[in-house]
Amino acid sequence: MTPPNDATPLLTVSGLTTKYGAISALRDASLHVGSGEVIGLIGPNGAGKTTLLGSIAGLLAPDSGTVEFKGSDITGKPSEHLLRSGLALVPEHRRIFVDLTVEENLKIGGVTVKASERADLLEEMAEQFPVLRDKWTTAAGFLSGGEAQQLAIARALMSKPDLLRMDEPSLGLAPVLVDVVFDLIESLRAAGRTILVVEQNATRMLAVADRAYVLRSGEVVAEGTGDDMLARTDLFDTFVGG
Repeated sequence: MTPPNDATPLLTVSGLTTKYGAISALRDASLHVGSGEVIGLIGPNGAGKTTLLGSIAGLLAPDSGTVEFKGSDITGKPSEHLLRSGLALVPEHRRIFVDLTVEENLKIGGVTVKASERADLLEEMAEQFPVLRDKWTTAAGFLSGGEAQQLAIARALMSKPDLLRMDEPSLGLAPVLVDVVFDLIESLRAAGRTILVVEQNATRMLAVADRAYVLRSGEVVAEGTGDDMLARTDLFDTFVGG
């Protein structure tokens, strides 16, 4: 898989450090995401993956470093500002509104989009996610784990993002549903979507990623194309801490 040859990345993270009190959960982390790329962030538990995503997402305030999106400095900007700028997040554990219907959840996801565009976007989500179309008026709390994850992704897509960030999309899912999630990521990639994914399932992530970064103890310890990193046995020794 060859990454796009963009002169200016869509997202650039430079020297990002984020602390919890005196503890540096993220240390001098740098990465970039080009338009149309699927980028994986992999690493063991506690490696700093979610901290990095949260620092990009405006959920955490970095202590140093910068985050640039579409050429503008967005370091520390609130998540609502980032959403309106074209950055959407599919959070860990999905966080859908369980008492609302599938359609209502999707409409909330499209709150930043012009009302005139919302109907077309709903139709697009119904077409792309047939399992959701079949449960349009069902309360989201009655969805299976795989259906709920698809709803969380569709809800994020309702904002027409330039970059979609996913935090552990396969977490807690049965193997057959993990397949569904990664098939979906591949289909989004084929459609030209730009995606940054935090994922603990390294092998599956590298199989669909254009490029990936490995984090360990808050630092980026390796980077490369998905294919090249899959071929590196030493990488998985680093990944599992062996």
